[in-house]
Amino acid sequence: MQEIKCKPEQFPVADFEAIGYKVIAHGLNQWNGVAFAYKEHLEPQDIEFEFRSQPEFKEIVEARALSAVFNDLKIYSLYVPHGRGLEDPHMEYKLEFLDRLAADVAEQLEMDPDAQIALTGDFNIAPLDSDVFDVSYFETHVSEPERQAFEAFEQIGFSDKLRELVPDQYTYWDYKDLRFPRNEGMRIDFQLTSPALTERVVGASIERDERKGEGPSDHVPVIIELS
Repeated sequence: MQEIKCKPEQFPVADFEAIGYKVIAHGLNQWNGVAFAYKEHLEPQDIEFEFRSQPEFKEIVEARALSAVFNDLKIYSLYVPHGRGLEDPHMEYKLEFLDRLAADVAEQLEMDPDAQIALTGDFNIAPLDSDVFDVSYFETHVSEPERQAFEAFEQIGFSDKLRELVPDQYTYWDYKDLRFPRNEGMRIDFQLTSPALTERVVGASIERDERKGEGPSDHVPVIIELS
């Protein structure tokens, strides 16, 4: 989960425990925040609440990255900075965040090419024009520097297998201007898999209907199934 907007002690852990899950939550305040929910029989190892050399913003390492190893599978929950504007300091922060993350996981794959790594979450980037309802409407998320930063993970060897299995669907719709009923959305949530993990992907889905109903998130679940 990303953008949980709460401190760990404010997270509804009891609701997850009631249905057989444990929780690792990483949040500092009402902004940002990432979390895992995992079945009780799984014991995470090597839990990290930031990645190596994760940049600061205004002298704070924000709660935007959480990783843990489950049965030799290293999963990252990532909430990439928004960017706010092409000339905004937050854009520089966003690009630095992605660059340092790419360098970190590239080194891991160099040390172990068979490492099973999943980079999951809200990347706040639409890699293709078809990933937004109208590319001319957007300034951020579709700029060349942002798309190059996303492409860097593919150059390292990570794959977006979900796009192959679910090619044409958005993952986010703004709350305003009837964006969801009009299907005016964006595809900005991903699960990028390392080469060894990509071989295990046997299914995928984007749960669009979760955007319906009362009080939904503006993002919907993005799922991959592993053999």
